[in-house]
Amino acid sequence: MAWLFLAGAVLLEVTATLSIKAALEQPALYAVVVLGYAGAFTCLTLVLRRGMPLGVAYGIWAASGVALTAMLSSVIFHEPVTVLMGIGLALIMGGVLCVEIGAQKAHTQDEEAA
Repeated sequence: MAWLFLAGAVLLEVTATLSIKAALEQPALYAVVVLGYAGAFTCLTLVLRRGMPLGVAYGIWAASGVALTAMLSSVIFHEPVTVLMGIGLALIMGGVLCVEIGAQKAHTQDEEAA
């Protein structure tokens, strides 16, 4: 269930972030910004209550948000995505993967020690 809430947090945050730019032309979308961020933080809180480590949850949330926002802003707003940006996004995702693998290893070691 934690992963479902984390996916919701990512999607809500990306929606809110994209809505900031769209709200420049349609100010009513600022309501989507506020509701999106409030929902994202609510979902993130639910993720943490279900026991996911903060570093893992925040890392996945932030990295996924950055990657999805960059890709969707390219599609929706026709913003460029350069090769250098792609490399940066890959490095971010690789870093989050390292954090996740490290957290799983630490959890396994804690269980073995107990």
